[in-house]
Amino acid sequence: MTVDDHLTDLPTDIDDATLALELTRRAAELASRMRGEGLSGESKTSISDLVTAADHAAEDLVAGTLARLRPDDGIVGEEGAEAVSRSGRTWVIDPVDGTYNFLSGLGTWCSALALRDASGILLGAVHQPSVGEAWVGGRDLPTSLNGRPLDELADLPLAEVAMATYLHPGVLHVDTLREPWLAAISGAATVRMFGSGSCDLAAVAGGRIGVWAQQSVPEWDWLPGAALVTAAGGRAEQVEAHGHTWSVAGRPTAVEQVIAALRG
Repeated sequence: MTVDDHLTDLPTDIDDATLALELTRRAAELASRMRGEGLSGESKTSISDLVTAADHAAEDLVAGTLARLRPDDGIVGEEGAEAVSRSGRTWVIDPVDGTYNFLSGLGTWCSALALRDASGILLGAVHQPSVGEAWVGGRDLPTSLNGRPLDELADLPLAEVAMATYLHPGVLHVDTLREPWLAAISGAATVRMFGSGSCDLAAVAGGRIGVWAQQSVPEWDWLPGAALVTAAGGRAEQVEAHGHTWSVAGRPTAVEQVIAALRG
């Protein structure tokens, strides 16, 4: 199947959740195939912030299909895809989340997609091809993994759960970032850094990780996974702390404790 075929074979009456699952799966498959054929990366903001031809091709696939099937909806893509919304709804595309991992041959990367409206997040979908996992959930749609609805997240404190997080080495010298971050992670049972916000947040929705926190998160790294977490009974908040915006999601008590630590 060619990229052009991807743009034309889905029916116009497909529902949003099925569409999101299909587009993230196909974007991830396209990126995987292109990686197998050979890719190089270009730096965007730092040596670890990369973009490849697969990022652009996967985003083109998703944006092109949305333009046909949802012509009145807006589009915002990490790699520049853009369309103005006439419906009040906007799709947010992350064609390859975790590009450094992707290009390095690591398995923690995914394709992610969210749909938002004036009231907030409607829907999120994440496809992680290395483990064959497809997640979808949102408003009035409990989160499911490979078609199986998840159990609602039990509430647990930070001291009893793993925390996934990230702080770029280039900002470790900034006291107002480093000190709140250290305060937050010091309360967790253990800490993990995987390098893909959407993969992390899917794992939070699935109960594998208790809470996730990161500063200055763009909407394509936040909305898909935040939809999954809230639709699984968790909490997702963006808060200000010492002049910086932090995104925090997970089990409600753990989220509250991380926010308190960041602000403290």
